Amino acid sequence: MIDLTRPRLVTLAGAGSLGLLLGAWFFEFVVGLAPCAMCYWQRWPHIAAVVIAVLCMAPLPRGPAIALGLGGAVAAATSSGIGVYHSGVERGWWLGPASCTSRGQDLGTLSGESLLDPLAASAVVMCDEIPWTLAGLSMANWNVVASAVIAAIWLVSVSAVERRHQTA
Repeated sequence: MIDLTRPRLVTLAGAGSLGLLLGAWFFEFVVGLAPCAMCYWQRWPHIAAVVIAVLCMAPLPRGPAIALGLGGAVAAATSSGIGVYHSGVERGWWLGPASCTSRGQDLGTLSGESLLDPLAASAVVMCDEIPWTLAGLSMANWNVVASAVIAAIWLVSVSAVERRHQTA
């Protein structure tokens, strides 16, 4: 039987966010895949979720435990939502930020020096290009799924607080 106590659920959710962060850093620093701006945007909510998980390790009264659990769920869901947006940009379903997408950019607004500078061109990682896939899904696609699962785990941890409170 799976132990659905709050501490275990919080640990699982926090470990999930930490695992996604470690995976992103592995691809960045070991494999050499530079992240785009939206990749970074997806990391910040996971950092928040890890911090929330650490805070939840302390014995908490019902109110703060619920508030932190909901905060963890919102953080993971936010990363999933950003991942949906990023996935749509990658697949060409909608335009992304002009600062990191190649579709719809007006090269006429760039100076000749900017167009000819090879360092400037390599410094920007395009958000609408998919550098890696697994089973046809990009890292942003996988983040959508994993972050949604983590958000659900956070919500189950909140219901565990309620179950504990009702039986006490």
